[in-house]
Amino acid sequence: MTYVVTEDCVDCKYTDCAAVCPVEAFHELPDRLYINAETCIDCDACVPECPVEAIYSDTTVPEHLQHWTDINIEEAPKYPIISAKIPALFGPTCKGKPE
Repeated sequence: MTYVVTEDCVDCKYTDCAAVCPVEAFHELPDRLYINAETCIDCDACVPECPVEAIYSDTTVPEHLQHWTDINIEEAPKYPIISAKIPALFGPTCKGKPE
């Protein structure tokens, strides 16, 4: 099992989740984060830290978001690891609220 970042992270890019990850499984893109399935240890620390509720266990991803599982698996290793909290993005499609 692994965790998956879904579309609600796009244009928000809160990094509270990356800051609590004990194994540095998060990877940063300009407008979102992904979780590396090879690195994730299924600890669940990231889920409560996501203010936009964009992170799911791969076994509980809603059906309409299932494709994000493959996206995380394929794309995460291509981007740099992030393990610290940085200011959130709050881009045009972000559904989250500024801190």
